[in-house]
Amino acid sequence: MKILVCITHVPDTTSRIAFTENNTKFDSNGIQYIIGPYDDYALARAVELKEETGGSITVLNVGTQETEPTIRKALAIGADEAIRVNAEPVDSFFVAKQIAAVAGEGQYDMILMGRESIDFNGGMVHGMVGELLGIPSLSPVMTLELDGNQATMTREIEGGKETLQLNTPFVAGCQEPIAEWKIPNMRGIMSARTKPLNVIEPAEDGTATKLEKFELPPAKGDVKMIDADNVGELVQLLKNEAKVL
Repeated sequence: MKILVCITHVPDTTSRIAFTENNTKFDSNGIQYIIGPYDDYALARAVELKEETGGSITVLNVGTQETEPTIRKALAIGADEAIRVNAEPVDSFFVAKQIAAVAGEGQYDMILMGRESIDFNGGMVHGMVGELLGIPSLSPVMTLELDGNQATMTREIEGGKETLQLNTPFVAGCQEPIAEWKIPNMRGIMSARTKPLNVIEPAEDGTATKLEKFELPPAKGDVKMIDADNVGELVQLLKNEAKVL
């Protein structure tokens, strides 16, 4: 079983976000980067499937050289080799084209990734990759089991869950509780240093989108404390100030 796991290189959720150059560029100074949390679930399940059925895991990242420590962490967790597409991940379609090019050449049985990245939260790449390759794409996948070349998956839908069966190859956007995150041990960290990390140039340059500027969410307003017995004042504030009634 050949598994391709696509990972993102994103700021840690505890990082303070700021922008420079008139809000047109992300300020990366002092930012700690991690594997995208949803991608971590995909990687963890891939490692479990490899342990159950054998095969190999390749991790793929679209990014510049700065992403290599994140890629090495994925190798330490259990991937066998890595590919870095040497390009800035400028938008979802550009990233999807790079993944599709690598996946098409490698003939992978399944392509796993997080349901979305936590920086842009687009949630579109898995669907685009499936369309470009002409194979099924499902998201958000909560369970994934294999029996030969047939997969059984449960995904979250509006109002409930849906269980589906399909044959490989396919694309899956993963989320909890598909697996538990794995922490690399010392043996994994040491072996990651010698595992192959292949750098390739992008299949196609250019993007269909243009970034105008970034905006931070509005600052939180002051909190008003209302006496528990003063229901009338609460109703008036919700109606006239918060305008939720």
